[in-house]
Parts: sequence; C-alpha cells; structure tokens
Amino acid sequence: MPAVITVAPTGPIATKADNRTLPTQPEEIAVAVHRAYERGASVAHIHLRDEQDRPTADLLIARRVMDLIAERCPILIQLSTGVGLDVPFAEREKLVELRPRMATLNPCSMNFGAGTFLNPPADVRRLAARMQELGVKPELEIYDTGHLEAVLRLRDEGLLEQPLQFSIVLGVAGGAAATPGNLIEMVRRLPAGAVWQVIAIGRNNLSLTAIGLAAGGNARAGMEDTLYLGKGRPADGNDGLVGRAVALAHQLDLGVATVEETVKQLCLP
Repeated sequence: MPAVITVAPTGPIATKADNRTLPTQPEEIAVAVHRAYERGASVAHIHLRDEQDRPTADLLIARRVMDLIAERCPILIQLSTGVGLDVPFAEREKLVELRPRMATLNPCSMNFGAGTFLNPPADVRRLAARMQELGVKPELEIYDTGHLEAVLRLRDEGLLEQPLQFSIVLGVAGGAAATPGNLIEMVRRLPAGAVWQVIAIGRNNLSLTAIGLAAGGNARAGMEDTLYLGKGRPADGNDGLVGRAVALAHQLDLGVATVEETVKQLCLP
C-alpha cells in the first residue's frame, strides 16, 4: 500500500525568528502546501496564524487559507483544532464547522513544554460527536499510551468511526520521548485495522519517520515538526523536508499515495 505523505508547514510554536522561511500568513501557507503537493503530499495539516503570527482559530482566516489552497491544488485539508495553548477550546472546536475533510481530535489534556494543553473530557466528547455529524474525519493525536486508552473509550461509546486514524506524536516535553522503543510499543497497542503515522518532534524526526514507514505507517513532514534538515542545516522552507519523506517512501518500495488513494486508505466520508 502506498504511503500517505502529510505536510505540516507551520505549527503553533515556531516563529519566523526561529526560521525566516516558516510560512505563517494565508498566501505563504497556500504556496507551501501547493509545493508540497507537487512533491507528493496528499494531505495538508493546517495551523493558522493571525496578522501578528500568533496562533488563531479565526474562522475567516481559516476559510481564506482553505480557499487559497483549493484554488491551487486538490490536496486534502486537515485543520488542527489544537491551534495553540492559549486559544480556548470553545474557539478551537468551531473550526470543524468549516467542514474540512479531516481535523485533529486530541483526547487528553497534558503538559506541553512550558505550558498546558487543555482538552477536557466533556469537551472532547462534544467535539467528537459534532465531527461525526458533519462527516469530518478525526485525526487522533496521541502523545502517550494513556491517550490511546482514552481514544478507545470514545470508540466504545460510538463517537468514532472505524478505521481509526492515529498520529503517534513523540518528542514533546510532557509526552512520550521520541525513541524507537516508544514508537514500537505504541504501534503494538493500536487496534486492528487502524491507520497511523508517526510525528517525531525535533532531532529524531528523520530516523523515526523511516522506522514508521518501514513498520507500515504513513509519514508527516514539515516545519511544524522540525526546522532542520540535519545537524546545523536549517530547512529552507518545507520543500526539503517533504522531499526526503517522499524519497524514503520510494527507497522502501512503498511509493506515495495520490489524493484519490488517500481518500480510500483513510476511508474519508
């Protein structure tokens, strides 16, 4: 089965002071996503920024970004409802009303670096139910094994449709470390039929992406996850990061999924 390549061009943490090529404004994000699509990405994981480059859940900005991307290419849009640590859940959850093909669903609250990522259980259940009503596929972001158990409880309550789609996030301070052992253990615990990708934050991004692909997962690439192509080598935009994920998939004789193949593999509504 060909690997699904997701581009995550922006994220909620890094700024242009960290890397001047980070796309933050709608036109910049749309251009970066289009270039990633041309290199083989079939999904775009989108974080939004306001005019001051701060994380935002502003629906007008979200709609503009979605429209600008759609004008350029047919890549599948996955909106992040994580948005940023300082954005209230009540604002974040409204993003699914724009009906992207996918959106993130974070099942648990957690320490996140120096801050706290709040996802209260009742709010998560409400968002899961609303996504089900709207036909928005949840991308289930799990940062530790307890998060997986929380997802399975949502499944058992009938709030999630099979097959479940997971992102195993490793390397965030407050979650599981980015090690091969942690990745293997998390994959071992996934329910049968699950679709998954690894998101390795920081210096272990490349090695864990390779391990994930070899183990039957998909891949995510982009400046949300790392600002470097290698030690002392800042990324010049998202192109090189996406390109190396695509190259890994080809080197493993997997190939990369088209948009149409991705729709079928992820069982999108």
